[in-house]
Amino acid sequence: MTLKELKPGETGIIERLGKQSGLRKRIIDMGLTIGTQIKVIKLAPLGDPIEIKVRGYQLSLRQNEAAEIFVRRCE
Repeated sequence: MTLKELKPGETGIIERLGKQSGLRKRIIDMGLTIGTQIKVIKLAPLGDPIEIKVRGYQLSLRQNEAAEIFVRRCE
């Protein structure tokens, strides 16, 4: 599943990143690396962007960026 599919309040672990080289580098530079735990805080009223908490800080991502981050949902 992708980060885009997680709902507010759900937590996931990043398993892999998409292939788009420019976007992939940007995602890694933001601290979103394989094995990192992330939590979806909220969605904007129209669903874009997504606000997440990662490594102790909050970050907003667009839907197309979230679709390139593959996660495993944590229970």
